[in-house]
Amino acid sequence: MSVYLRLATYPGELRIAVTQDETLLDYALWRPAAPDGVDDVYLGRISAHAPGMGGAFVDLGGGASGFLPDQKGSDTLTEGQTLTVRVVRAAQGGKGVRLKPEKAPATLPAKPPGLISRGPTPLDRLAARWPDATIVVDSPAAAACLPVALRPRRQQELQPFPEEIAHACTALEEPLISLPGGMQASITPTPALVAIDMDAPPAKTGWPKQTAQFAANRDALPALMRQIRLRNLSGAILIDPAGLATRKRQALLEPVKAALQDDPLRPRCLGITALGLVELVRARIHPSLPELLSSPHGQALAVLRHLVTQEMEATVLRGGLGLITALEQDPQALADCISQRGKPLRLQLDPALPDFFWTTHA
Repeated sequence: MSVYLRLATYPGELRIAVTQDETLLDYALWRPAAPDGVDDVYLGRISAHAPGMGGAFVDLGGGASGFLPDQKGSDTLTEGQTLTVRVVRAAQGGKGVRLKPEKAPATLPAKPPGLISRGPTPLDRLAARWPDATIVVDSPAAAACLPVALRPRRQQELQPFPEEIAHACTALEEPLISLPGGMQASITPTPALVAIDMDAPPAKTGWPKQTAQFAANRDALPALMRQIRLRNLSGAILIDPAGLATRKRQALLEPVKAALQDDPLRPRCLGITALGLVELVRARIHPSLPELLSSPHGQALAVLRHLVTQEMEATVLRGGLGLITALEQDPQALADCISQRGKPLRLQLDPALPDFFWTTHA
């Protein structure tokens, strides 16, 4: 069965779906104007050493900065010191980028802090993870985004996302997940952790209630872990299984660990808490899908996506300060929207509106 890496074009972003038949295997958003910075290499300068925090703040140039933890066995970082660093974790959860030292020439150039090289894009990462996938694009604009090394893998015919795949991608934006056996799970991200509450209909199997509930939770776990991976939920994750007595939940540990095996980030199951919650930790590297969608930039792109797909006649977008500011910071997204709609679109700031409220008119 063939695996495809599909690109769908929207203003300011490309949606990338790895598919097999009608199954969504992997997913990412690519926003060229707002890269998350992971694996970017910078010439940086220590702006402040903070021993109490176990590291130093590094000026990366252009108003950007990051945090470099102290390295065991290395010399103490000093303010004003110049060094080469690599981004190992994107800014997320209200925290800036995390850095690590990068090997550099013995003598660094006398240059101001700044970017040396960009890391791989989401397309690069998925293409490397799925090396045998045929690349399918939906527009000439998407085709033009392919780096030279990936062009031989491209299918020449333009194709939109199949309906089932488009539906599966849209469902990733919803906090409520449908799981096998009629079960559901609701996802609630917080600054400290991600809470997932599983829920199940009354068991009607003829089995004892706890036996039936255990089977329902066990059978739903692979689909739930797949959703965690597709949405890139990370950090501390707590899962509340449905309808199981606390003492029965220990039996879920092995099914949970088995369901985590296919995740490339190798998340760990730390056990069952005293409250009966399944405790996971998944590496925070790239921002999660909920964070990307709820950011000011993500909310602004959602409006442009709506205008491209639902409101083709509007020529004026009137919005609050947050929305208009986010769109002005990504002029290419607005240009994409105008190009895809084939008509002008003017932004109009209305300070009386809430930050991300908007209306349109012709």
